[in-house]
This record gives sequence, structure tokens and C-alpha cells, in this order.
Amino acid sequence: MAGYAISSYGTFLNLVALNLYVYAVTDRALAVGAFMTVRFAAGFLTGLVAGPLLARWSAKGVMLWANLLQAAAMLLLVAVPDDHHTAALFTVSAVVGAAGTLFMVAFRSSIPLMVGEGRTTWANSLMVSRRSMAMVAGFASSGVVVSLLGYTAAFLADMGTFLVCALTVALLPMARNAADGVGAESVAGAEDGAGAEDGGRGARDETGRIRSSAALAALGAAPALLLMVALRGVDALGSSSHNAALPVYSTRLDADSPAVFVSVFWCVWAIGNVLAQQVLSRYAKRTERAVGSLGFGLGTIVMSATFILAFAGFPWVATIVIALLAGAADGLTEVSYTSHLQTLPSGLRTHAFGLSATVENLGFGIGMIVVATALDAFTPLSVVAVAHGAAIVVALVFVAQVLRQRNASRKATAESDEGGSGDAGPARGSHRDGAEVSGG
Repeated sequence: MAGYAISSYGTFLNLVALNLYVYAVTDRALAVGAFMTVRFAAGFLTGLVAGPLLARWSAKGVMLWANLLQAAAMLLLVAVPDDHHTAALFTVSAVVGAAGTLFMVAFRSSIPLMVGEGRTTWANSLMVSRRSMAMVAGFASSGVVVSLLGYTAAFLADMGTFLVCALTVALLPMARNAADGVGAESVAGAEDGAGAEDGGRGARDETGRIRSSAALAALGAAPALLLMVALRGVDALGSSSHNAALPVYSTRLDADSPAVFVSVFWCVWAIGNVLAQQVLSRYAKRTERAVGSLGFGLGTIVMSATFILAFAGFPWVATIVIALLAGAADGLTEVSYTSHLQTLPSGLRTHAFGLSATVENLGFGIGMIVVATALDAFTPLSVVAVAHGAAIVVALVFVAQVLRQRNASRKATAESDEGGSGDAGPARGSHRDGAEVSGG
């Protein structure tokens, strides 16, 4: 978590520095949009193959190389001649987008292996709170670093954070020559059955293909889980709306100091996010339970509603309360969503996170294009209301689905008890709000 927090600081620092640098090199606002599009497109494509990759290679090895590749990309920006800076920028954009997505899929799916199934909510809360603090520090220091030390210093600092994260990954007590529990048992069985070392690789490849197909088929057979991932994608579209609209709205509030509203809003948002993680950690420790998919759906509704209200022109005091609630709800949805996917069987977990990364990048990328166009014709409030309103509608459908499946599970359990078979207990997976995927 320490390494991840440090690399997150470098990521948010460079998010500002790279966008400014793209504009400085190309002198075109369109190039900034193209740069971000390449980054999200690379993340989208990587999400499609993340599951199969992690079925073949260890999560530790993937996380290590993902950080080293991003560090190398930063070094490329510093070392490349001036004539090739534009090409280097788009290469870096693709590498950072792909490697960053791959790292997060491997990291999130490996958390149950690092801390145990019963401590995932605590670990996810720690992850989200550290990232929130890193975001505030990165955004807050980016202007100072770029203004006083220049772009080269920002790129080298980001490279250093990725190397620190790579070092912490290298020190993890996890195997680097197995699939780290993601279907490793079936791979080992295939190798033993082959009876020879030279047949092991073919067995791994064949087993990986079979496991990938079975995993995707199983995910498709879980409507609640697919609806949950779809909601995450629509939520990402909503997030693109407030990210694009905040600078516009802030400028209209105070043209002389447009950064004031944005800075205050994100700082208060981060405080709310961190406070939510403290509450979730204590809740998980006291009850030994995760918030679950119902918390994800309800949290998405609250988060989307508060982001809409943030653009309604309320006084500062009310806006600060709204930002605090938005951050807390955002933290709740992140932890509950990640924790819920981590309850899946290990062979399906990486595929679910890979699919999630693909959907999130697609939603955010499309959202940035659509929202940027819409902001030229409509007010920030109307644009954000439509985008986050769509998330609220999908979240209501999801909550209804979860409640329906919970009631069906309780009814089935009650009927089973009345029929004299109460020793059978509730249906498998009922504690996952109906999003269980059969391990068979």
C-alpha cells in the first residue's frame, strides 16, 4: 500500500504535468484530447486481455513489470530528442494507459491472497484512502513542481515513484513462477498430468484457454454481476462529466481565480473519502462483514446525486457539505465494488476485474468526448445532471435486482426449513446478494 500510494502521487502529479506538456509541445488543445484518448484506449484494450494474461503469468510479475514499463516511459520523455517529443508523448500515453490498467487489475485481484479473504474490506479501504491522499498531494504540488523545477523534474519524480512501487512489489512474499492462486491449482494439475517438463507449457496454454472461456461463460451467466459492472461503466461516464465540467463551472464562478473552487472541492472530497474509509474499516472489523453490492448501488445513487447538486450554485457552506458527502459516497462505492468482486472464485476474479477495467475505461473515454462537446452548448449543471442521472437510473435497477434476489433467497431458505431440510442452510452465494458465480 505504501508503494501504491507513492506511485499514485506520481501519477496524479504527472496527470497535470503531462497534459500541460502536451499543450506546450504541440500548441494545440486537440492534441491534449488525443493524448487522453490514446491513454484510455490503451487501458480499454488491456482490460480485454488482462484476465488471460494473469491466468498465464503471476500477479507479482505483472505488477513488477507494469511499474518498470511506466518508469521506462517517463525516462523516454526525458531522454528523447526534441524532434521526437510528439511521437514519444503518444507512446508514453499508450504505455501508461496499458501498464496502469494491468497493474490495477493484478493488484485488486491479488489483495485476497495478500491479506486473506476476511480482511479485504480493510485492505480496500486502506487502498482507496491512500489514493485519495495521494491525489490531493499530487494535484496540489503539480503546479509548484512544474513552475519551479520544470517538466523534466516532474517526469523524473514520477519515474522514481514507479521504481519505489516496483521495489515494494519485488519484496512481496508472493510466488513469481505461478499464477498466484488464480487457477494455479488447475495449471499445476495439467503439468503433473503431462508427465514431462517439455509438455508443461502446452498444458498451461491449453488450460489457460479453457479456464478463460469457462470464466467468461460463468460471468455471462450472472446477470447481477454483469449489471454491477455495467453500472460501474455508467458511473465512469458520470465521473467524466464532473471532471470536465468542474473547470468550466469554476471559471464561471470566478474568472480571476478559477482554480479556487476546483481545489477546495477536491480537497473536501478527499477528506470525505478518507473519513468513509475509516468508518468502513471499523465496520468491517466490528462485524466481520463487507458492505456488499447493495451498498455499492445505494452509494452510487448518493454519489451521483451529490455531484449534480455540486453544480447547482448553492452557497459555499452547502457546497462543502455536498463535496464531503460526494467523497464519502465515492469511497463507499469503490470499496464495496472492489470487495464484492474479490469474493469471486480465484479463477474468475481476474477476468471480472479485467472486464471491469475495460468497461470503466470505455465509459470514461466516451464520456470525456461527449461531455466536452456538450459543454460548448449546455450548462455544466445540465450536462452533469444527464450523465449522473443515467447512473442513478441504472443504480435503481441494480438495487431492485439485488433486493429481489435477496428476498428470493430468504424465501427459498424459509421453505427449505419448513420442509424439514433446514440443515442445508441458505443457498450458496446468498451472502453475495445474488451475484455469486458457480465455481463449476
